[in-house]
Order: sequence, then structure tokens, then C-alpha cells
Amino acid sequence: MKVADLLREFPVPSYEEWRAAAEKSLKGASFEAKLLSPTYEGITLMPVYRREDVEGLPHLTGLPGLAPYVRGTQALGHVTRGWEVSQEIADPSPEAFRQTAADALKRGQTMLNVVLDPDALAGQDPQPVAEAAPDAAPPQESAQTGVGTGVGIFTPADMEQALEGISLETVPVFLHTGGLTVPMLSLIIRHLEQKGEDPGKLRGLVGADPLGTLAETGRLPCTLDRAYQDMAEATKWAVRFAPNLRSIHVRSHPYHNGGANVVQDLAFSLATAVEYVRALLERGLTIDQIAAKVQFSFSIGSQVFLEIARLRAARLLWATVVEAFGGSLEAQKMQIHARTSAWNKTVLDPYTNLLRASTEAFSAIVGGADSLHVSPFDEAIGPADEFSRRIARNTQLILKDEAHLDRVADPAGGSWYVEWLTDAVAEKAWMLFQQVEEHGGMAKALQDGFVQQLVAQTAAEKRENIARRKERIVGVNMYPNSAESIPAEKQADGKREAHWKRLQAYRSRFKQDILAEKLTELRKGSDGLLYKALEAVRTGATLGDLARAIGQEQSIAVQPIPFQRAAEAFEALRKQAEEYRQRSGQEPQVYLAAVGPLSRYKARADFCTEFFAVGGFAVLGLEQPAASAEEAAARALSSGARIVVICAEDERYPEIVEPLARALKEKRSDVIVLLAGFPAPDQAEAYRAAGVEEYVHLRGNCWQLLYDLQKRTGVIA
Repeated sequence: MKVADLLREFPVPSYEEWRAAAEKSLKGASFEAKLLSPTYEGITLMPVYRREDVEGLPHLTGLPGLAPYVRGTQALGHVTRGWEVSQEIADPSPEAFRQTAADALKRGQTMLNVVLDPDALAGQDPQPVAEAAPDAAPPQESAQTGVGTGVGIFTPADMEQALEGISLETVPVFLHTGGLTVPMLSLIIRHLEQKGEDPGKLRGLVGADPLGTLAETGRLPCTLDRAYQDMAEATKWAVRFAPNLRSIHVRSHPYHNGGANVVQDLAFSLATAVEYVRALLERGLTIDQIAAKVQFSFSIGSQVFLEIARLRAARLLWATVVEAFGGSLEAQKMQIHARTSAWNKTVLDPYTNLLRASTEAFSAIVGGADSLHVSPFDEAIGPADEFSRRIARNTQLILKDEAHLDRVADPAGGSWYVEWLTDAVAEKAWMLFQQVEEHGGMAKALQDGFVQQLVAQTAAEKRENIARRKERIVGVNMYPNSAESIPAEKQADGKREAHWKRLQAYRSRFKQDILAEKLTELRKGSDGLLYKALEAVRTGATLGDLARAIGQEQSIAVQPIPFQRAAEAFEALRKQAEEYRQRSGQEPQVYLAAVGPLSRYKARADFCTEFFAVGGFAVLGLEQPAASAEEAAARALSSGARIVVICAEDERYPEIVEPLARALKEKRSDVIVLLAGFPAPDQAEAYRAAGVEEYVHLRGNCWQLLYDLQKRTGVIA
């Protein structure tokens, strides 16, 4: 059959006809309420998109590899150059790091992603725990580092141990250095000198993100002026000697992990990059030199199409910014690293994280990321082991070698939905970016608390929706596994004592008076920081020595954006219930006072069972529904449970609720009586008078009710 004949046989309905049919199927329910989906970004998603929705969008005329690069910076996308498999490696000791890295590079990893120890990121040398300075920067807690994890590299000797058998001439590196670049870059260059390798062959990233570090931790080891001078010196060296090395890092992670939405973390990343561009232009670099050295890193959440659109919009906006500064077409290309979200990963039912990370990795690749880290499924529990690392790495390899995502350029291109959403995200992000600019730029916005306030507002909205289960977290606030043993959090061994001993042994090899002279030279001026730092390293300077000399022991502080996970509040309920079980010998209990044939209200009973299981409560009584209110009251009281939930069909409630509630209260005044469902206001008033305290229903605040019940029944110690 010809296409024309087929179209005559099955005519294409108009949008109006489709909507009329949709509204009819809703049986009187609101089309807007049921089929339109508002997002945290202020974007309303439609149930269907048409050609008319994208008419006039200017970016639709672009092609992959052509400005404004919405469809990617390469003509054939990942077909000609696949993304780098860039799994984070965070083993604390250099020896363990070397073993993990060597194994990963043999098994499909293509980029060495080095996660530094929290001390190294803070620009300070390790000290024995007992002697740690009281005002030392606290360990950083972020998706980039985990909690107290990361390799301890403080000297060229540490670098040699960590990279033994790995050549940075052939393996690209991804290394976030915290607030300063020069100290770590100096150690790398010295390491390569000692190995007889060429620093000019470095590829990838060795770069700092001072504003991101400030947002994440609340402090920097120096003033912003010194941080920008450090960035300028590292960038000038890379421009001259290492053309394939990027030295400027812009991360969305601090905002994403604080609860920001996609528009916010894109706008704040863009504003951060603009701040760096201006700072480096003032220090003698050109826009083309600067843009070529900028590396963006984004956390990728679970909204598949929104995340694809975000990466496409990011390239569009960055090209617009660089063009406005006078940058060339080549300079307008954005380099994107992606990591799967830490915000939505769970301690409970952790294998579901495999599925979350898979969809996020898919979004990142389809969106055009140049390199990718897939988080191990147990990231929220603690440091990854060999198994979880392998599964995470293989997720990328399956998407490449089995799903063949590297064989299509911009696979989302042309989708009316994705193209419309790309434009919507770009428009919203640009508007917020302009607000930051009007505020005086990203640094000023952080210092004034403008950024923190916006992120906190979005995080609060997300927490409220999670508490009410409007936003679902499988295995946590919905569909819990009641038989699950709560995984014990794996504590990271930061090896601080071992780091300190190794540092002291290294120091003893050098003359301290000569080192002091070199550090004094480093403190004196702004120009030639990297070369002076290298001289100091050659005479025994450590990472902390260099950071203190460059920063001149001055610092800047703001209110940090706290790292958090979406599941934390509900996970705390389950943990408290487990601790109660260990103290008392039994789980906290709820008795379901079910009356009448179960078949008439089974959906309601199942809802209640799951509702309480989310908080670690065992639900009793469902296996023996009572025939009357009197029988239900007697069984509930004999169970010994402090919490009783009356459950039947709505038509039965006027008959049983009041006598059942009164009978329970008369026999045991401390019993907490709840009702399954949400009655009409006049009934609710009568039920409350009889002793019903709260209602278990779909629109209620699940977390708040469970928390209050745990508190009242002694579950929370």
C-alpha cells in the first residue's frame, strides 16, 4: 500500500480533535491538571508537541559541528570521536589508586579521572588527627569527592606512586584541583620532568573552580584576586606549552547537589564562566585563549529529555557568550564533562541506583557530553568497591558497544519535544543569568547570598514534594522493600596519618633554608607564579606550601550550599525504626483495624501498608478483617500497638468510625487513632471529636505524619 493510500485510510487528526478525544477520556477531570506537567524550572510540559511548536526557533537551521553548536561541536558527533569513559578514581593511598587506575584503564576506561583527598582540594597538607589545626578547612563533602575520599597527593613522590606505570603523555587526565590550579599543576609538571616525559603532551583537564569551591565549601584558601591570578598563570602556561590541556573548570555540581533545578545550575555555571573570562581578560589573555581552556562539568539528573535539552541549551548559550566577547567560531565550542547525579541516589534499595545512573548516562551521551562518569550504585553508602566500579564502567561500555549510541550524531535532533524544550531551557537560563549579571556577577551573587537563597527555595520545594510523595523515589518513599537490611554506611579511610608520615619523610630529603627562599619568592609577586612554584617544588615544596604561598594565608568566606540527597529524610525514618527494633526487639507497629470484606477496600489497605512501611512500621491485622466495629476495637487493643488505623470502604465509615474510635480511646487513652482516607469536612469534624487524630491519604504529608508518629511512640530515642 502506498503512503498516500495509507494516509487516506487513516487520516491524521487535528490537534483540536485529539484534545477533544483526550478530554472525553478524562471524564470531566481537568485537562490542564491531568495532562500538563509543571517543572521546577517554571516550564510547563505538554502531553504532545507539533511542528507548530517549533516554528521560528532560530537554532533549528543549525547542523552538527556548526555554530551555535546546539547539535554538537563535531560534524558527526560521537561517530568520529566517542566520548571519554572518565570514571572517578578516589582510593585514598597512592598505591591503591595506582592499582585501581591500572585495572580500569585495561578494562575500558579511556580517561584518568583523579579525585583528590579533601585536604589536597582545600590546599593544605595533611596533619595527624590529634594535631589538626582548629581552623583548618573541614573535609569537603560533594559528589566530586564523596565523603572523606580521594587520593592523597601532596608531593611529586606521591604523584610518582599514584601514576607508576601510567603515562600522561598517552592517557588524558581529568583532575579538579579545588580553588587553585598552580600547586597541583606544578607537582604534575615536576613528576613528568623526573620521568623524562613531555608536559606539552598533557591532555584533558587540570583546573580549579574557585567560585564553585566557594559555593560548595563556603571558603577559599585565598582571595578571589589571587585565585584568578593563579588561574591566569596556569592558563598562560597551557596556552604556550600544552595546547590540549584545559585549566579552567566550571562545575554545576555544588548547585545540583544543593537541590537546584536545571535552569539554575546552568545559569550559575554560565555566570561563573563569564566571571572567569572577565578576570582573565584583565590579566592579559584573549577570549579565544580563554574559551579554549574552559571545561564545563554538569551533574545529570533523572529527567531524561530535560537533561538532553539542558546540554544542547548549554552549548547554545556558551556560543552566544563567547561570540559577545568577540570569540571565533572555534572558541565558541563548549567542552562538556558529565557525571550522573548524586542528589537522587539512595542508601536504601541501592541496586535501583543502577537504573537511575543508566538513564542519566543515556541523557548525557545523547545530549552530547564529551566525557562521562557513571556513579557506582553504592556511592551514597560509601567508597565504591571493585564490583560497583566495574558495573558503573560497563554501563558506559554497553551504551557504546551494545546500544551503539556512538553511531548517530545528535540523535535527539529534530524531535519537536526536544527542540522546544531546548529553547525553553535556554530562555529560562538566560533570564536567570542576566539576573546574576544585574546583581554584579557570580562572585557578588554568592557573597550576598542571592544564589544560596534561590537554591534553597528550590530544594525546599523538592523536599515538600518528596515528603508528600508527589515526587517518588522508588524503594524509599514508594515501594519500599520491608525485608531489606539497611546497608551499613562504609566509612572512608582518609589515611590522614599515613599521608602525614609520608609527607614528613619527603620533607627530610630537602634543605629547608633553600626551600624557604623559594617560597618567599613565590609570595612576592603575581607574575610567573607557575615558574616560581616549579622552582619551589624542585627544592622540596609540598602542595600545602605552594597553596599558602600563593594565597598568602588570606581567604574569602560565604554561606556554603549544603550537599544533600533527595532520599535522606525518609532514609532517616527507616534508620530510626531499625534502631528502635534493635533496642526493643521488635519493629514499631501499626494495627490496621479493617472492617468488612477485604475485597471492597483492598486497594486502600495496600496503600496503608506501603505508607507505613516507608517509615519502617510493621502493619498488623490485615490478615483478619473484623465483622464489626466492636470486634475491630477488641483486636486492635489486644495487639498492643500504639497506632491504630481504621480501614474500610467509604460507605461503611459513617457506621463504624465514631464507635470504633471511642471504644479505642475509652479503653486506652494513649492510643493514636488514624483513619484511612480523607472524608468530607463535616464528617472529618465528627470523626475528630470521636478521637480520630489524622488521616492517611494520597495528598497528605507522608514524611511529616510518619515522623510525628515515630516521635510520639518513642521510636526516635
